[in-house]
Amino acid sequence: MIVRGGPGGVSPELARLADTVLQPGFVGVEVPDWLRRRLGEGLGGVALYSRNLVDGVQVRALTAALRAENPDVVIATDEEAGDVTRLEALTGSSRPGNLALGAVDDPGLTKSVARGVGHDLAEAGITLNYAPVVDVNSDLDNPVVGTRAFGSDPWLVARHARAWVTGLQSAGVAACAKHFPGHGATAVDSHNDLPTVSYTSEELAATTLPPYRAAIEAGVQAVMTGHLLVPAYDPDSPATMSGRILVGLLREELGFDGLIVTDGVEMPSVAERYGVTGAAVRALAAGADAVCVGGERKGAGVVGFMRNAIMAAVIDGTLPEERLAEAASRVRRLAAWSAEQRRVTWATDRTALASTGLAAARRAVRVHGEGLPLTSAPQLIEFVSETNIAIDRTTPWGVAAPLTGLLPGTTALRLGADDPLPPLSGGRPLVIVVRDAHRHAWVSARLDTLLSGRPDAVVVEMGLPGPERPGGTHITTYGATSACGQAAAELLAGRSSTVLTGSR
Repeated sequence: MIVRGGPGGVSPELARLADTVLQPGFVGVEVPDWLRRRLGEGLGGVALYSRNLVDGVQVRALTAALRAENPDVVIATDEEAGDVTRLEALTGSSRPGNLALGAVDDPGLTKSVARGVGHDLAEAGITLNYAPVVDVNSDLDNPVVGTRAFGSDPWLVARHARAWVTGLQSAGVAACAKHFPGHGATAVDSHNDLPTVSYTSEELAATTLPPYRAAIEAGVQAVMTGHLLVPAYDPDSPATMSGRILVGLLREELGFDGLIVTDGVEMPSVAERYGVTGAAVRALAAGADAVCVGGERKGAGVVGFMRNAIMAAVIDGTLPEERLAEAASRVRRLAAWSAEQRRVTWATDRTALASTGLAAARRAVRVHGEGLPLTSAPQLIEFVSETNIAIDRTTPWGVAAPLTGLLPGTTALRLGADDPLPPLSGGRPLVIVVRDAHRHAWVSARLDTLLSGRPDAVVVEMGLPGPERPGGTHITTYGATSACGQAAAELLAGRSSTVLTGSR
């Protein structure tokens, strides 16, 4: 037993175990003093977000400073390489995201894109990527998955999950499949509230679980839990805090023996029910090995409270000491795997990796209609609809910038829900750019108004396509990354070899 370190004292080893399983975020682009101290005391992980990352030089300096305090620290981020990007948050991703890769449905391409992501992360000093998303997007109204998923077919998602994991880890960075056991069949964002997955166990086996089986077979190093209530397995506790799901399903039935990391325990879906520290303790007791805490809870105080709560739970028996030790050992095992990867010299064709992203985005774009290329510089309107919290609000998106470069004289306007529609120029082409138009009534209404007067307009959908394809010509990019915007602009300007896929 390691609980007591003397009369009335707590064992230093217990404190170190509690530190090992935490993966907190922080504010700033340099390592704050409190984090340096905690790393020196044995903090096992750090999560980086776009608020911490500026450019390659700064990121490499940051990760080197973290590792100087604790050479074994697991440095994580969630670089999904699509609409959710951290390394390219200031510019937009130079690659398409999962939905575009699923639309192309070339696992070799997906593997190449993921290998490029892994190369960038490894060069930046990051060892664990909270990606790929392997949720099956079976609900069009899902507010959080959307373009982050490879698609709605479980077997398509499974083969691309396998390819993405293989590609990323071939560059020496650990992959993390998420959000277990599957966030796609929900219409609630777990960042805000607790979604319920109403599938039976048989339906789960046929729909949400195949991608996890594929990722596990590919050797995925980590799996992230979803804050989801799944009554088929546990009607009382969210998956993150359910031993039936984490141990019974993930470990015993699916055979996963790697690191189980929680989604952010500061998210209201669990924090408002159990508190941040309560959620962390419950997750560890249920079988999670590492606790991610980022978002709004990112300072020294909450990390200290979490360590103290974990130690207190061991002392009072809420969290068995053996369970905490097992969790810490898996964190250390991942750290050892990462250290071994850093000793390997990976053969990398930088030129090929740099060109893969845009080439993939070009292959993904789809066109219905016969109104392209544009015959002159257009009037362009982009509707700015709400995105989920995982997407950085400052990340640029759209078609205006690249199209203006290709067709000088293009005029562009961005409109929100309360902005009035502008007068339209009768003699110029009209291009309307939207994201998830079917999910936002105000966007659909604005589209209807514009198209009633200009049925020849080109509509560019940069989010999850809905059941309709409005516009005289309709372009689907399957994502709003910079690469997707460039591919759409090339198509509009007649600089693309993409073949029209349909007509009216």
